[in-house]
Amino acid sequence: MFQDDDQPIRSLTQPTLEDVITARVSRRALMRGAATATAVAATVSPLALLGGATVHAANNPSVSFEEIEHGVDATIHVPEGYQADVLIRWGDAVLPGAPSFDPSGQTGTCQATQFGYNNDYIGFVPLPYGSNNSDHGLLCVNHEFVSLEVMFPSYFTFNAKRELVPTELAEGLNEDELAQMLRQRSETIIAAHGGSVIEVKKEGGKWSVVENSPYARRITASTPMRIAGPAAGHPWLQTNADPGGTHVLGTLNNCAGGITPWGTYLMAEENVHLYFGTNLPEGESRASRYARYGLPTSRIWKLEEDRFNTEIEPNEPNRFGWVVEVDPLDPESTPVKRTALGRFFHEGAESIINEDGRVVVYMGDDARFEYLYRFVSDQPVDPDHRAANADLLDSGVLSVARFDPDGTLTWLPLVHGQSGLDETNDFDSQAQVLIEARRAADLLGATPMDRPEDVEPNKVTGKVYVMLTNNSRRGKEGQPGADAANPRDNNRSGHIVEITPLDGDHSAATADWNILVRGGDPSRDGIDALWNPGISADGWFNSPDNAATDPVGGLWIATDQGGAWALNSGVRDPDLPKGSVPDGITADGIWWLGTEAAERGLGKMFFRAPVGAEVCGPKFTPDGETLFLAIQHPGDRSAAQWVGHGRPSTFEDPATRWPDFEDDMPPRPSVVVVTKKGGGRIGS
Repeated sequence: MFQDDDQPIRSLTQPTLEDVITARVSRRALMRGAATATAVAATVSPLALLGGATVHAANNPSVSFEEIEHGVDATIHVPEGYQADVLIRWGDAVLPGAPSFDPSGQTGTCQATQFGYNNDYIGFVPLPYGSNNSDHGLLCVNHEFVSLEVMFPSYFTFNAKRELVPTELAEGLNEDELAQMLRQRSETIIAAHGGSVIEVKKEGGKWSVVENSPYARRITASTPMRIAGPAAGHPWLQTNADPGGTHVLGTLNNCAGGITPWGTYLMAEENVHLYFGTNLPEGESRASRYARYGLPTSRIWKLEEDRFNTEIEPNEPNRFGWVVEVDPLDPESTPVKRTALGRFFHEGAESIINEDGRVVVYMGDDARFEYLYRFVSDQPVDPDHRAANADLLDSGVLSVARFDPDGTLTWLPLVHGQSGLDETNDFDSQAQVLIEARRAADLLGATPMDRPEDVEPNKVTGKVYVMLTNNSRRGKEGQPGADAANPRDNNRSGHIVEITPLDGDHSAATADWNILVRGGDPSRDGIDALWNPGISADGWFNSPDNAATDPVGGLWIATDQGGAWALNSGVRDPDLPKGSVPDGITADGIWWLGTEAAERGLGKMFFRAPVGAEVCGPKFTPDGETLFLAIQHPGDRSAAQWVGHGRPSTFEDPATRWPDFEDDMPPRPSVVVVTKKGGGRIGS
């Protein structure tokens, strides 16, 4: 994690394990259960605007599929009775006239018309708009980053300083040819970021992309965008190219996201510090504040465009780290960065309509010891006039969470002039509070969390689930130790926090919280995992990342272990046969997770990714009969640790060639469609 040396860190008294782990929901929360269910019905009813979910009893119905096994191999797996079909792959056509995919000859011009790399978040907007159609709609897909080692032929690699350098394959190129190759690769990488909007339709039980759709759109790191909300025009957002501070090119590192109740697509900008290089100008007074966001780093994009060089454009990084709103129904519309939602490393931006009609957006800041945030709009959603909601996200209150050991969550408003967020602490305006949301949250005493990633409000039960992916630095020298909401030092396996809004009111100043599960193999000593006693050998998982709820309120978890899936793997054990997987090692995947009654904390493995890949963006259609999944970075560098490959995974020699399995094709990030053979709701 990047942080100032003098960053104030709030220490919580470590409660006993029994206090923290056992049923945390307070007596008052249990007593108002029936009232909450009634309030939730009122909360979600306006979602009919998007053909919204039918409200069911909060009974988290059980699932009947036969779970699959842990393991690692080159392909995907689903339970018996299900099928998984590839819908669209990196390089497939998005815009009319897009060229056929040529993995050895990619250019920025081609990539700007094709499906981008490393698909992450998936949103579904039914067509026609306002319907509850589950067979026709728009998919809104983020493209987070690229995996260079398997994306391009190996003319280049990264050195120890993360600079792009030529390999032996480039020895025959002269300096000009080498520069041209590098420029072509850089332009392709820039165009491979952003997002895609595609029209999809199910006919004869089979999903496909609608060709030449009028809705089709590619958004890249160069797409013109508008900056709106309280921070628009602030001097810290002004650049040589944009002296007014209200327009910007592109969006970066789009991880998770959200679909608003009025059918727009929220693209969350996450690790934006990775794209800016060199040094800040000499004497830059904001150096320590930039360091709070990990700036500057040293990355190759500064070689292509001055705006990524912080020595030339020191304000450009302040124009990233926001939530971008896109109207997928109007491909000519200008995306807008909504600064009222704060600037940090946004994992996602999922929303729910509160009982009073206002929209509430939940967001995690995905870094070690960062925070959980909530935005509540000033005005209610207008369910009858979509255009009236166009600027709804420009005005409201952003708050950060403090978790107390008694099971109470307090939302601390990030408002200029309150709680020390004023000139005495060098905040000159609300704009600056939002630009420096992390520093503002520090001052308020928010709880540093173990990488808060996706935050999923359950529109059926009204509860909110926070994915805490992991934090191996907790408890190490100079870092915060375990606390109530983050109960393990050296937390390599992650956990999930459940939030229960008081009386179903997502805008209330406080809420109840508890820990749903603590990840990791419960059979291993020292892991301190927490699961339902009935958990199977395949039902546990590590590092929860994304989450989705199905139409009946079931919770589904996607994991992101990074290279940690291979910890203690057979690559270090010569006695294991090639291709075998030791106990407790598994690729990332999707698990159903019980949240109520006897099945609370019970996991069941439903989907397994290819080696090296993670599963992102789980999204159900309104009827729950289709599950869209984004398979990201298959065969990446971590695949070298798989005993089935046992060497570096490269473009020429990847650990898997999923999904094509053709000798001339590298692994390709893709969107997969999971359905039940013969039809029916997923999991039923």
